[in-house]
Amino acid sequence: MPSETGKLTGQCYCGAVRVKASAAPFTVAYCHCVDCRRISGAPVSALAAFSPNTLHWTPALGEGVSHNTGVRRWFCTRCGSPLAARYEYLPEQVYVPVGLFDNASTLAPQSHSHAGSTLPWLHLGDDLPKSTGSARGTLNDAKDKLG
Repeated sequence: MPSETGKLTGQCYCGAVRVKASAAPFTVAYCHCVDCRRISGAPVSALAAFSPNTLHWTPALGEGVSHNTGVRRWFCTRCGSPLAARYEYLPEQVYVPVGLFDNASTLAPQSHSHAGSTLPWLHLGDDLPKSTGSARGTLNDAKDKLG
């Protein structure tokens, strides 16, 4: 995690949407679920979890879209970059793709969610904790420890 708060800044691919975090994320996790793969176009996503009131978006994100019950996502209306996601089962948390941040190198993942959906040819050489499902307990615990 970044040691200094307020130092996380980022933007979408075209630069039309910018984000600044006034606090470090609760946690950073890989997600192997099918939805995250489809949203990112990658075999695995890395997402940072923040308290909603610590993220400042320019312009504001608006309503977002929901194609699955309990999940709301936001995208840049100009370039289509995924910007954020909220999940009902992870209250008071906003998940932001690590790749949006200018200093993404400071946001190393701490766990794997939905590891049971990992593509069979993907081999990540780490010893991070792996949850076969949503890891909602671990993710909510991380929020509770820092929130």
